[in-house]
Amino acid sequence: MLEGKAVIGETDMLQTMQDDALQLAAKTLDFFDVNEATDIARVIKQEFDKMYGGGWQCIVGTDFGSFVTHCYGSFIHFSIGSLAILLFRGSAAPEIDEFSGLEGVKA
Repeated sequence: MLEGKAVIGETDMLQTMQDDALQLAAKTLDFFDVNEATDIARVIKQEFDKMYGGGWQCIVGTDFGSFVTHCYGSFIHFSIGSLAILLFRGSAAPEIDEFSGLEGVKA
């Protein structure tokens, strides 16, 4: 268990979803040691997939950088003590219409 209050760095989530993320992280930290970052990330990701549908990504650690594309309303970066958690729903690249701008091109 990692002691400390969660501090939100950046988010665009609705308050209820933020609350779910913070409560889930705290609950997960009751079961895993701070050094088990991959297990923590796996549990948070899988639970958010169940709660809000698939496509969630979770990064957990004490020192990491990131540059991600996410769906609007599905991003939160917060810390609990020295542990940082980044949770977001990935955004797929826009689909390319197979008929636009491809005249004369064969696959």
